[in-house]
Amino acid sequence: MEIRVKMYTLSTCSHCRATKKFLEDCNVRYEFTDVDLLTGDERAAILEDVRKLNPACSFPTIQIGDKVIVGFREDEIREALGL
Repeated sequence: MEIRVKMYTLSTCSHCRATKKFLEDCNVRYEFTDVDLLTGDERAAILEDVRKLNPACSFPTIQIGDKVIVGFREDEIREALGL
């Protein structure tokens, strides 16, 4: 069974880019949303989703299965993915 990985990121964030690269290097499939590229109601709705997972609304906010990791925390990401 594949673990679902979803990230909320900013297109300009170095930690977000590092997280994407790390997941790609580990051959992990993931979905992401660059929140800063959204506008209007779509952006407001996504930010509401991010706040539910991470009240500080900081980036990247990563959801791996039921676990939420905030920031590029390689050890925590590896553990959550079972790598």
